[in-house]
Amino acid sequence: MRRHRDQVFRLLRGYTNDDDAALDLTQQTFIAAFGALARYDQARPFRAWVARMAINKAHDWARRRAVRRFLTFARPMDEAQHVADASASAEDGLADRRELASVMSAIADLPANLKDTLLLRTVEGLSQAETAELLRISEKAVETRLRRARVKLADRLEDR
Repeated sequence: MRRHRDQVFRLLRGYTNDDDAALDLTQQTFIAAFGALARYDQARPFRAWVARMAINKAHDWARRRAVRRFLTFARPMDEAQHVADASASAEDGLADRRELASVMSAIADLPANLKDTLLLRTVEGLSQAETAELLRISEKAVETRLRRARVKLADRLEDR
């Protein structure tokens, strides 16, 4: 499972836009995977099986988070600012962080079906066939969802 840890973390980081939540969900994913190992079908790729669990954990997390926000009117804590690269100016670093935050926020705002496809194809680098198998949809649906996700993402980034 160590081999897949970074992949699962990156996938969950894309969903949560929060390092701590992604780390917690990564741990929950591997605990669930260990518990369900007896039910794993070895004819299917392990990477896809674990990624599906991670996506399910991310969806559960998003639902719980929405309920908590509604009930407590809580706002997410600001992310800690990373130390800027010494070779880059402070203004460049700030602009880069703002742009990254804007892109991550726009991705987080995408509908779940489009976000799933976008993250698996572009961030995780899965093939169209692997993504289709993981999401249990056709390869054509992956292509369509990816196109729609990119269009929506571009529109949202233009509006910001």
